[in-house]
Amino acid sequence: MHSTKNNLQILFEDNHLIVINKRSGDITQGDKTGDKPLSDVVKEYIKDNENKPGNVYLGVVHRLDRPTSGIVIFAKTSKALERLNKALRDKKIHKTYWAVVNKIDIPNQQTLTHFLVKNPKNNKSSVCKANTQGAKEAILHYKLVKKLDNFQLLEIELETGRHHQIRVQLSTMDCTIKGDLKYGAKRSNKDGSIHLHARKITFIHPVKKEPITLIAPVPDDAVWKNCEN
Repeated sequence: MHSTKNNLQILFEDNHLIVINKRSGDITQGDKTGDKPLSDVVKEYIKDNENKPGNVYLGVVHRLDRPTSGIVIFAKTSKALERLNKALRDKKIHKTYWAVVNKIDIPNQQTLTHFLVKNPKNNKSSVCKANTQGAKEAILHYKLVKKLDNFQLLEIELETGRHHQIRVQLSTMDCTIKGDLKYGAKRSNKDGSIHLHARKITFIHPVKKEPITLIAPVPDDAVWKNCEN
C-alpha cells in the first residue's frame, strides 16, 4: 500500500497504526525549532480522513534524524503505542537502513561495536571509552550492496538504537555518509539531506499479531535511484 495524501507517503495504515515514508528535512515530532512536525501533519490527515471531531490521538513509536528519510511508525491508539514500545525495547522491531557513503576500501561486511556519548550542546555523538560517563554501547552490522561511480551503498542492520549511531560509527572508519557535514562529509547536499534512509522494517502487528514487512522507496534523487536499479 503506497498512497500519497497531504504530501504524506503512507506505506501502511489501519485502525491501530500508520506508517509513513518520511522525507528528509521533516522532523518526526516537535522540537525547539518550532517547525511543524510530521506527527502534526499525520494527525491532520487522520482528522480529515476519518472525519474525527476533537483531538486525534497519535503516539510516536520511534524517530528519525531530521536529514534522514524513510520509515516511521506512529500508533493510533494508546494500546498500540504501548505494545509497539515494548516490541522496540525487546528488539522485536527489525530495521534495515541504506547509507550512501564515500568510496573507500572497507571490508564487504562487518559488525561495528563502539561506546558512544552524546553531547546535547552541539547535538552530536562521539565514540568514547566504555567507562566514560553516559557511554552507551552501539552495535551495527553492515554489508556492501552496490558500488556506484563515486560512492558505495551499504545496507545496515541496527542492533541498538543510539543517537546518530549509524552516522558516528561509519565516520569512525572514515566512511562518511553523503551530505553529512556534521560527521565529516566534504560537502553538503543541496537540499540539506543526508543519504541515509530507513529502508525496511519488520515487526509483528501490535493487535492482529500478523507479521508486517514494509519497504520505503528511496527519495527522488539521481544517486538514490542508482541504488534501487
